[in-house]
Amino acid sequence: MSTIKVNKIEKRTGSTLTLGGPGTAVTLACGATQTGFGRTGTVDWCTTAKTSPFTAVSGDGFFVNTTSGGITVTLPSSPSAGDIISLADYANTWQTNSVTLCRNSSSINGVAENAVLSTKGQSVTLVYVDGTKGWKNVQDSTSNVTGVPAFIVATGGTITECGDFKIHKFTSDGTFTICSAPTPANNNVSYMVVAGGGGGGTNHNGNSGSGGAGGGFREGKTPATPYTASPLVAPAGLPISVQSYPITVGAGGSTTSCCRGVQGGTSTFSTISSAGGAGGASGPPQNVGSDGGSGSGAGGGGTATAGGSGNTPPVSPPQGNDGGTSRPGTGPSHDSASGGSGGAGGAGSPSPDGATGGAGGAHVNSTITGSDTEYSGGAGGTGTVSSRGTPGGGGAGSSRQASPALAATAATANTGGGGGGSYGPGCQTAGTGGSGIVVIRYKFQ
Repeated sequence: MSTIKVNKIEKRTGSTLTLGGPGTAVTLACGATQTGFGRTGTVDWCTTAKTSPFTAVSGDGFFVNTTSGGITVTLPSSPSAGDIISLADYANTWQTNSVTLCRNSSSINGVAENAVLSTKGQSVTLVYVDGTKGWKNVQDSTSNVTGVPAFIVATGGTITECGDFKIHKFTSDGTFTICSAPTPANNNVSYMVVAGGGGGGTNHNGNSGSGGAGGGFREGKTPATPYTASPLVAPAGLPISVQSYPITVGAGGSTTSCCRGVQGGTSTFSTISSAGGAGGASGPPQNVGSDGGSGSGAGGGGTATAGGSGNTPPVSPPQGNDGGTSRPGTGPSHDSASGGSGGAGGAGSPSPDGATGGAGGAHVNSTITGSDTEYSGGAGGTGTVSSRGTPGGGGAGSSRQASPALAATAATANTGGGGGGSYGPGCQTAGTGGSGIVVIRYKFQ
């Protein structure tokens, strides 16, 4: 390698001085500077974001952070043709807190006024042309290229973690907001939507009221989600996108003196809707079971009476089951027993005789929240003395003036269980249904 040491190189003849040849790169040594070559239409970016007013320098680009408020950028004074500056929105906040371009005695695009940059994610490049047009923008971009997370990012409800999965639990109305949802990978969620259980029916004219039915139960599970689902689980989860999903959690059904129980409230998430459990029946003429997510058992009376239909409206897999039939009494004139009310895991049993209440329809279990929990059980039917039916996870019905009396019980909140019905002299108190719950689970890492 040869080294030539000179202080100055000048052309010998002609108007062109050539350095290097084809395939040869001419490089300035580290630390060396150059003058007289002019700019190539680009700027050198200052990577320390500006957070307060400043004067721009030709040849430089600046990231301007307006998170805390608007910022004024003063253009260079006494600019020369070819001077160039660039500005970029550092925090994507210019639409809220704008940047004011102070013209500093020069025109901006031929107008002797300051300019305002107020577009989110904006970046601009300005070149000084002449005294007529002043600074002209040669580039104005509002594109905001952002990396996409590999997993769902979301907010809403009570959030817990289980391994690589996040669980959003809603015990009351709320909003599930998707901040990012990769497509097509990892954009599905597992879900459980449980409606409110029905309120228990109260006895009327000495005839037993039936318990409330379990709230409709719907569940879907993505194939890679490691938890134990209920037998009613749909074979796939639910695809989501970047938006807000209103969540409705159904209330438990209430009770009314000497009357039918009130149906539980509907629970919803996206396209999934679970119907409230049917309210319990009363005595004649209100002793026919009611329809709902699960159907309520029939109330007592002079004849055997049909229970209500579950899975109403119909979905697949079914969200609940039918209520059981009642039986007329065989002893004293007012002895009779109600059928068990339906639950998500099974139908309510008919009253086996005029003195014994039918068993409530079975609940279902899921570990979507991280623990094994029972949901949507039907209340057991009411009977005489101490022969009330076994609840299927909902409340227990009462028995007619046993000693001590066996009162109807309410279902547990956020399980969707049905409330127990009442039986006894006068109008005894029936149990309220349990409120519903919505749970969403997805992989986050």
